[in-house]
Amino acid sequence: MHIAVVDDEAIVCEQIKTLIQKALPDQDSEIALYTSGRSLLKEGRHFDLVYLDIQMEGIDGMETARAFRKAQPDALLIFVTGAKEYALEAFDVSAFHYLLKPLEEVKFTQVLEEAQREVKRRRSSRQERLFLRAKNKTIAQGDIVYIESRGKKVDIHTLKETFTIYGSMNELEAQLGESFYRCHRGYLVNMAFITQYGPDSIMLTGGATVYLTKKKHGEFVKTYMWYLQNGGVSSV
Repeated sequence: MHIAVVDDEAIVCEQIKTLIQKALPDQDSEIALYTSGRSLLKEGRHFDLVYLDIQMEGIDGMETARAFRKAQPDALLIFVTGAKEYALEAFDVSAFHYLLKPLEEVKFTQVLEEAQREVKRRRSSRQERLFLRAKNKTIAQGDIVYIESRGKKVDIHTLKETFTIYGSMNELEAQLGESFYRCHRGYLVNMAFITQYGPDSIMLTGGATVYLTKKKHGEFVKTYMWYLQNGGVSSV
């Protein structure tokens, strides 16, 4: 895994690096340390996992997370902070977890192992392909943000482009499997890209908002929470 640690206290960066190396002694992990959010963003490197302090001088952790999320929507963010009150904001940027200082080694290791499983799952998901007959091409399932029904056609939205094909939402739902949720008869969302949800809508990475049928709200919350807590595998 490619891992970044961002904290304005160099000693904390080193502590987290040591905990990672201790938890994953046999893993080929590359760990980069940054003492500011600005230096992380400026370098522009790809990371699978980012440990991010919230209360930093200059650009704070939340501002850094929002900017980083736009550039790398599929990376996992784990906030490491001494303050509990930012937990709800962490949800807004789809944080994978929220660890409080001082760090507890057992909890740290548990969360890191969960993150490692999720990184592997996302890599596997990106490798699975969906064949678009009308376009005579395939796209990675992990790149699909959501699918929208338009009569006999469907729009397949990725972060970069939208594909319009003739197709059935029922057929696509069956093909795409457990990482996708049918929140409305006209929408199928990739749960990896959910940033926020309300009683009748779901917000997605990239700014899109789709309808959530009110009668499905309870089922959706259960499915999504299970997805987050179990490395992306839903039991519903």
